Amino acid sequence: MKKKIGFLHAHYSNIEYIEIALSAYDVELSHFVDPGLMVRVMSDPDFTESDAKRKVKEQVEWVVQSGVDAVLITCTNYIALLGELATNVPIIKMDEPYFEALCQIDQPQTIVFTNPDTVPGTMDRLQQYAKSKQKKLETEVQVIENTFELIMSGKKAEYEQEVVIFLKKQRKRVVSVAQLSMVGAAQQVERETSQTIINPLHTLVTSMVKQLNLKAKE
Repeated sequence: MKKKIGFLHAHYSNIEYIEIALSAYDVELSHFVDPGLMVRVMSDPDFTESDAKRKVKEQVEWVVQSGVDAVLITCTNYIALLGELATNVPIIKMDEPYFEALCQIDQPQTIVFTNPDTVPGTMDRLQQYAKSKQKKLETEVQVIENTFELIMSGKKAEYEQEVVIFLKKQRKRVVSVAQLSMVGAAQQVERETSQTIINPLHTLVTSMVKQLNLKAKE
């Protein structure tokens, strides 16, 4: 039977990445998008963290009630805000397979972001995950300044160009990109330089195929 997966995104640009990555599998995908929540978190001082947590919980429960077999959250900020939530379907957090890949690396590594507000929650979760695996990581965080506003305003080409330029300068360390919106640029740099850049989409698909027993299209 075809699996039904509901995706919760913070921006519409993430949909294309997911659709392409899972196009080879016999699945039905539903996308739920709310870019307004993170905008409000970043701009409204009266909108508290508890307000944001409550909103993310409501969003996830809404997706669950749509009749899906699993919920997948692609926004690292949403994941950090949600914490743990008991539901009758699996909740897959995009960053956990990514964290697992980072924990397999025994050398210094650079983790690249475009959204500075994503950094604290993601890095806290990474350290907690590494600790649970009894793994000590040597990481450096790099934020590509003044670029996240481009993707949030629909300027995808300009955004990816800035990310490509930055990634091409990171040639001396193991490099990964922490956000789904950066995957296209990371893949472009891989094609043009033969440098491997770890990204959360590749690790996610590999994990989903195994966890949900996804079948390839005939």
